[in-house]
Amino acid sequence: MRNFVFFLLLTGCCIYDATFAGQSFLGAPYMNSPLGEGVAPDSDPLIRFDAFDCTTFVETVLAGGDVEKLNNIRYQNGEIGFLTRNHFIESDWLNNNADLVENVSVRYADTAVRHVVIDKQSWLKKVHNIDAYFNPVEIDLEYIPYRNVKDIKIDKMMIVLFVADKPKIHDNIGTDLAVFHMGLLFPNGILRHASSEHKKVIDADFAEYVAERMKNETNLGIVLVEIK
Repeated sequence: MRNFVFFLLLTGCCIYDATFAGQSFLGAPYMNSPLGEGVAPDSDPLIRFDAFDCTTFVETVLAGGDVEKLNNIRYQNGEIGFLTRNHFIESDWLNNNADLVENVSVRYADTAVRHVVIDKQSWLKKVHNIDAYFNPVEIDLEYIPYRNVKDIKIDKMMIVLFVADKPKIHDNIGTDLAVFHMGLLFPNGILRHASSEHKKVIDADFAEYVAERMKNETNLGIVLVEIK
């Protein structure tokens, strides 16, 4: 019971209205990669509530501020370590959290597929100068093209992933990427997310946000992820 009360206080969540999830974090500063393992190569803390990036915001809300739950979300089998962290949403995060979340995009609109090859070994070497062996992972990520988003109606809070195709990214980080942003989407059309543009956690009008993203042809659409 104490943990449940702590969750309500921490996230501002109400058992009757999921739109309060993460409300207490509104205005918290945006910080790129604010969490780590507490030791090298990433000495940032395992949990914090004073700063977020888009992924750690969603993860912290899902975990209800509980560090053990957060570790189970952020790491494969809950094993804390830089190499076991779910770095890539496409190949790591969705797969290793399949007991918690599910891509349900096809239930809400016609979908398309973004084929992506995640080369973690190349990324580790190029970005972090770490030598570790990982096979490239090919993913066919089902998403809703932006042209189909306007007709979507949801009746509960979901995680929303924003999908793009930016071929030049491989030259910069050593791997392809499909998911470039994430947040929480509510039935009232509010997108709650840690915004790098606004430098803080904000509420945004989802339709307006989508309209802005559609102006760039490399932005493809969204993935709706149900929280089980």
